[in-house]
Amino acid sequence: MIHYLKGQYAMQTENGVVIDVGGIGYEVSVPASSPIYAAAEGQSVMLYTYMAVREDDVSLYGFSDVEGLRLFKQLLSVSGIGAKGAMAILSAMSVDDCRRAIAFEDADMLTRANGIGKKTAQRVVLELKDKVNAPLSGVPDSLSGGADAVAGPGGDARGEALSALTALGYSRSEALSALAAVTDTDLTSEEYIKKALKQLF
Repeated sequence: MIHYLKGQYAMQTENGVVIDVGGIGYEVSVPASSPIYAAAEGQSVMLYTYMAVREDDVSLYGFSDVEGLRLFKQLLSVSGIGAKGAMAILSAMSVDDCRRAIAFEDADMLTRANGIGKKTAQRVVLELKDKVNAPLSGVPDSLSGGADAVAGPGGDARGEALSALTALGYSRSEALSALAAVTDTDLTSEEYIKKALKQLF
């Protein structure tokens, strides 16, 4: 098993990059959102890797940090999700956004990934929601557990606003992000909704 590759950035391929390690070029599939694409030729780089071995193929999948690799493995554990599906999800959004979508049960956000339908997205949420910790940076504690777990200054009003925004058709993660940008703590639910809507337009 190859845990990571550390070498020089050689070139970009159709689905990833080639890393030169001691004169050997390793072709690695990486998500479209990976920062490695910004590397210059000859630049020293490192990727955490997952090696998939099949009867007719051996492939390497690479990630710029351990969190990306960990989430990739978790996605692979979902029935019906293969390496291509997991890469499609991580190419369509950041690791943090993916974890938030799963934790807050926002299957619609996962369907933005190429080839991921509604049923598959719901399966990802169902199988991983208790295994993935959502990053809560920028999200008030009163919102981190959703409308049923609001607490603290403005918590009840924020929870009502969260429910109202999702009822209007916004995804849970979109509503959470918009409300997180509202720093006031003494507003009514209607005022929170108005300020959050400004963030969404």
